Amino acid sequence: MVMPWPWPMPDDHSFRALWDEPQHHDEDVRLAALVAQRLSADWSTRRQQITVMVQNRVVILTGLVASAETRRAAGELAWDIEGVTDVCNALRLAGHRRGRR
Repeated sequence: MVMPWPWPMPDDHSFRALWDEPQHHDEDVRLAALVAQRLSADWSTRRQQITVMVQNRVVILTGLVASAETRRAAGELAWDIEGVTDVCNALRLAGHRRGRR
């Protein structure tokens, strides 16, 4: 009987990256905090319902805002943070429905 060996071996350093957690997590947390701080400090986005998420240095903005100008401003504020590689601006306008029935 042949016993299969797991490959790669756990101590094989050339494959360690396959098991290690991505190193982006700390940077994503830092970027999310910076974007949230910037949004809460700006007069046009301060009182809006905006959720900030960051995945692999991509900022994802969700929630409701009062106007298209506020939506645009939030996206621009997120883009201005050093280290952000992309912004997904999924903010919706309050009072507008997504689709017609």
